[in-house]
Amino acid sequence: MTTPTRFPLPPYLLACLFALLALASFWYGLGRPVSLPDAATPTHKLQCASYTPFDKDQSPFEQPFRLRPERVEADLALLAGRFRCIRTYSMTGLEELPKLARQHGLKMLLGAWVNADPTQTRREIDALVRVAGAYPDVVEALVVGNETLLRKEVTAQQLAALIREVKARVVQPVTYADVWEFWLKHPEVASEVDFLTIHLLPYWEDQPTGIDAALAHVAEVRRWFGERFAPKDILIGETGWPSEGRQRETALPSRVNEARFIRGFVTMAEQHGWRYNLIEAFDQPWKRVSEGTMGGYWGLFDADREDKGILAGPVSNLPHWPWHLTVSALLAIAALFVAGRPASVPTALLLPFLAALGTTSIALWAELARVSCRYAGEWLWAATLTGLNLIVLAHSALALASRDGWRARLFAWLETRGGWWLCAAGFAAAVSMLALVFDPRYREFPSAALLLPALVYLCRPVVAPRRETGLLCALVGAGIVPQLIQETPGNLQALGWALVSTLMAAALWRSLRRSRASGVAAPVAVG
Repeated sequence: MTTPTRFPLPPYLLACLFALLALASFWYGLGRPVSLPDAATPTHKLQCASYTPFDKDQSPFEQPFRLRPERVEADLALLAGRFRCIRTYSMTGLEELPKLARQHGLKMLLGAWVNADPTQTRREIDALVRVAGAYPDVVEALVVGNETLLRKEVTAQQLAALIREVKARVVQPVTYADVWEFWLKHPEVASEVDFLTIHLLPYWEDQPTGIDAALAHVAEVRRWFGERFAPKDILIGETGWPSEGRQRETALPSRVNEARFIRGFVTMAEQHGWRYNLIEAFDQPWKRVSEGTMGGYWGLFDADREDKGILAGPVSNLPHWPWHLTVSALLAIAALFVAGRPASVPTALLLPFLAALGTTSIALWAELARVSCRYAGEWLWAATLTGLNLIVLAHSALALASRDGWRARLFAWLETRGGWWLCAAGFAAAVSMLALVFDPRYREFPSAALLLPALVYLCRPVVAPRRETGLLCALVGAGIVPQLIQETPGNLQALGWALVSTLMAAALWRSLRRSRASGVAAPVAVG
């Protein structure tokens, strides 16, 4: 137990003030509104947007799917103020949608879902033809299949036969929609359609394009297709940018980047007279199951139908940043209360910044969990790492403070189990590293969840089980270079994860050396 002769109040209060200013600056920097030229105004409607009438608790995997009329009515009323048409992808459960679209003055690009099941495909095709005949004033064109060749569910010959059949049964133009490369692989499909519908998604391409070059890439592909397939027209059937999710090479999801892409694309498309459809009207949380976090956040509006600021007005990457600031500040105050009096002037200067760093990391991790967690197991993982960070924050804060009474007892309990906390963090880092090396496409970088434990136990090694610590150190350290090579040096999120992993590996190594020097095989717990 240490007892200071004098509480260093002035430097402590000064450090608290600067830590609070640092917190405010950090969260404002993340949430700062950015002004961009508007894409849509009350007097200027855009062409078309993809629409699936699912509430945030619905998905197409729940069959039979039934429309919620009140949801669709509200959605179409909202979209009619911004767009002239909507694009759909399936007929199942949506046969009444054209009737509702007519009431709101919306046209439709009506789609049939073509897959490997011939029975389901036949139902979709027959419903497509039937509805197109019933609503010729609403349905402007028909889309027979969406990325079916990409998924390898039918052959190009089978798809071409379906397109010919539909063309013979309807009066509207008929097309097929797929990623632009698949039109080049299957020119026999291009010869059957009335116009080509190409998907241009720079974020998802095999060689992702960063936001600064994305519009130029889209323009080049559209120009080349216009020349290659003339005189047939080209519809850019999907283009957009995700507002949440992991970075792919230089392609970084964010609300600001989504707004930059959408607003820049609309301006460019209208200058060149291109036909286009934006993906998509509303965020679709169900897509996270198959496409990772990114899949759920391509919407121009969020899943609650709130405006994300993508089309017009100022846009913020973190619009609720004051809430994050408040929570992290309150957590920091709680951490300072648990610590009590600093032990010296240096610790008085350090303790508030430790509290600020720890609570910011926790808040960032909680925000990532909010947008990415899909089921109970992921929420449990997120909650466990949050709890670990709270333990490590309390442990490190008490280590910098004078301790007596319950604080001394709490610190003793945490200290004797310090190896457990380090091994838990090392285990999380090792599991995450293995996943990011061997199956990275849809996985997030958990840097915020592991920064605090890595720094704390690097600066203050603990006694930990030697074999386990050595294994975790090897796993984390061995993955740093491979994951960086995969992600490329332009991926700032990957660089951040590499830095955290390096700190974690160093913390494990230092604790391993301390454990060897002490001759203790494992932490010894006291009651």
